[in-house]
Amino acid sequence: MSTIKKHVLSVLVENHSGVLSKVAGLFSRRGYNIHSLTVGITEDPEISRITIVSIGDDYEVEQISKQLNKLIEVIKIIDLTDDPSVYRELSLVKVSAEPSNKLIIMETVNTFRGNIVDMDEKSMMIEITGDEDKISAFIEIMKPYGIKEIVRTGLTALQRGGCKA
Repeated sequence: MSTIKKHVLSVLVENHSGVLSKVAGLFSRRGYNIHSLTVGITEDPEISRITIVSIGDDYEVEQISKQLNKLIEVIKIIDLTDDPSVYRELSLVKVSAEPSNKLIIMETVNTFRGNIVDMDEKSMMIEITGDEDKISAFIEIMKPYGIKEIVRTGLTALQRGGCKA
C-alpha cells in the first residue's frame, strides 16, 4: 500500500504559450492538487522547467507522469522525490518594525542569511531563500513582530551532482 507523501516533479517542456495550462489542466481534471508550481526558462531558451509539488501516493504520481508524457510539448519528467536534489524557495516577508525591535529583527535576518530589501519607519521587507522548513521557521519567528504580508515562490529543484534532468 502506497503512503501519501510530497512528490516533486521536474518537467522539461517546450517553451511556448499554452504549455503550462495543459500541464496544470492534467492535475485539475484528475482531481489532484498542486501544492506548489514554479516555471522558468532553462539554459536553452527553447525549453522551460516546471517544478511541481503535489501530495499523493506513488500510484497517483505515476498516473500523472504517464499523462504528462502523452503531451507532445513535454520533453522529460523526473520525479525528484527520492533522488538527491537541492530544493529552494524564495519568500518576501513584510514585518512591522518599530525602532525598539529593528535591531533584533536585523540580527534574526542575518542568522537566517536573509536580506533586508526595503525599510521605512514602521516596516521591513525581508528576502529569504532556503528549503521549505527554513522559510517556515523564519516566518514563525517573525510572527510576534507582526507580519503584514508574505509571498512565497514555491519550490524549485534540481538533481545534485552530475545528473542532468
